[in-house]
Amino acid sequence: MSFRFCILLVLVLLRLGVRPAQAQAFDPRSAVPPDSLRASREILPHRADSLRQRFDEERMLNRLKAYSRRKTLAGRAVSALFNFTKRQEERAGLDAVLLDRQFDAHNFKIVRRVNIRTLDAFGYSLTDSTKVPRSFLDKSGNAFHIKTARSRVRQVLLFRPGQPLEPQALSESERLLRQTPELLDARVLVNETTTTRDSVDIEVLTTDVFSTSGGFELGSATAGRITLGDQNFLGLGHQLKNSYRYGRGLKSGTDQEPQQWAYEGSYTAPFRHFIFAQARYRNEYNYRGGGLTLRRDFYSPSVRYAGSISVNTFNQNVALQIPAPGEPYVYYPLRYSVQDAWVGRALRLRSYDLGYENPGRIIVSGRVFNTNYRAVPQPEPGVPISATDFQNGTTVLGTVGYSVRRYYKDRYLFGFGRTEDVPTGTLLSFTAGYEFNRAVPRRYMDVRLAAAGFSTRSGYLYGAVGVGGYQLMNSSRRWEQGILSTELTSFTKLYNRGNWQYRHFLGSKATVGLNRRPGEFLQGITNERGLRGFSPGQPIQATSRFVVNYETTLFTPLSLLGFRLAGVAFADAAWVSERPRGGTPFSGSPYTGFGLGLRFRNEFTALRTFQILVGYYPRGITAANGIRLFETNRETVTFTDFGLGQPGTGLYQ
Repeated sequence: MSFRFCILLVLVLLRLGVRPAQAQAFDPRSAVPPDSLRASREILPHRADSLRQRFDEERMLNRLKAYSRRKTLAGRAVSALFNFTKRQEERAGLDAVLLDRQFDAHNFKIVRRVNIRTLDAFGYSLTDSTKVPRSFLDKSGNAFHIKTARSRVRQVLLFRPGQPLEPQALSESERLLRQTPELLDARVLVNETTTTRDSVDIEVLTTDVFSTSGGFELGSATAGRITLGDQNFLGLGHQLKNSYRYGRGLKSGTDQEPQQWAYEGSYTAPFRHFIFAQARYRNEYNYRGGGLTLRRDFYSPSVRYAGSISVNTFNQNVALQIPAPGEPYVYYPLRYSVQDAWVGRALRLRSYDLGYENPGRIIVSGRVFNTNYRAVPQPEPGVPISATDFQNGTTVLGTVGYSVRRYYKDRYLFGFGRTEDVPTGTLLSFTAGYEFNRAVPRRYMDVRLAAAGFSTRSGYLYGAVGVGGYQLMNSSRRWEQGILSTELTSFTKLYNRGNWQYRHFLGSKATVGLNRRPGEFLQGITNERGLRGFSPGQPIQATSRFVVNYETTLFTPLSLLGFRLAGVAFADAAWVSERPRGGTPFSGSPYTGFGLGLRFRNEFTALRTFQILVGYYPRGITAANGIRLFETNRETVTFTDFGLGQPGTGLYQ
């Protein structure tokens, strides 16, 4: 059972006692004329309330609301725990199209001024200008929060004063601002009052999240995890993450692990032109590693160049084979370093639609990385290891791909009513390369295909498949270290029943090892990569894995101590293969999990989501009767963008 919510309670107290403000100390529309705001609201057409059907649960909600008005002790307790106020942003529907054309009339005008207004984390809203911090707790929370600097917001914008305004620069800047972890929401608008025939003034409005986070997870009386981080350190957008585990438990059935603690941390700093620098370090039993990276991604369809440089070192002890039942694992030292660099170029395609740019891009990229082994396993006779395993070498990779990216807006995916961006598009890539080493050179080939579509009427569907591997350049021409990966993500449209909304989510991921090297294992079945809440007595080593996750989420209009409340029902299944070197994962019975629980969401803090769930696991768990109560912050689904990154060899993890 985790107690992360104990730390969150400090942040929860900052939200108690909040009531709608009557005075208006700040109006984000003050510098923007009504016509501009009317245009911005056309993308949020109101749904007719008559289309929403009432059902029996709403009658129960109305009774609970009436009970909260009583002057009794119980009635006041209900009023303090639940917030029945219907939020203004929930009364409006949402147009799915994100890249709207409302500002096309201003394309290629000179940007004269950019006015940036950043708002604190508590008490403000970009959808309701009457909401300002009124309570003592709201004001106290903002006092402990360092507001995002204007220079950080300026780093994300795709336009600059004195330069022509490129098409879609406004909507893309708004999307990129919303994707930064330190900001809750953003609006980028044109000041129509001061705009002329050849110049334009732009208003940028943002609201922060309370970026400091911390947690404490108690695994047992002598084991747990402490986390501490900040997604907006000093208001500059720097990200600081720290995780410390103590009391690591048992290495096998009887032996204690020699190292009873583990640490993992990173520091990331953003710069202009979307350049990020990161330092990271990890230290735990049988693993030590760290590295430095300087990178720039294809963050937007308008980006032409991307690349990165990184240096990493690894110090591990690996098991080359799975021992017999009851026998301990035998570990061998593995020490190596990796130097990595890549650069990519996006080529625009000719558009045959007059006035509109072709969204497709041809992306060409190249990568070079060098692996230098300082210590390799020297096993006893009989342990499977070949001369080609763990050899120093340099690999050269090149990728040619076709990418189409579009973004849409929706709500009630991860949050409770805030605007969320849904990526769709098409991606087709082919990667080829060559590894130079002293033993046997190898050739690498990889093919990947991904596509996604979205509609407010039918929902979202994403599918991807990739296959790749190395071929030995000797007489055998044998393929090794191959990987077949598939991914499916889907969710239905949003169903409305009065003030209640719900969706169905379905996800599936497969990682199949093809002739992998000795000692190469997946991370088995974990809460992040398999069954949520699954906690086996012994680690499950796997060479192939297939996972299916289903969930139904019911978004309620209730608020508990400042956290929005949702009901969750889930069913998970995972098939794994422990056969050496990989193969089909369907050779044995699956591990399954079923459960119910509650999800709490606070949009104003960095630790926005945590869940308390009860799961039942028929096999593989040490809890009594297979039932476990647990807490997790795992998201329902994850989105994959359609921009190509560095040429890679497939992730086997």
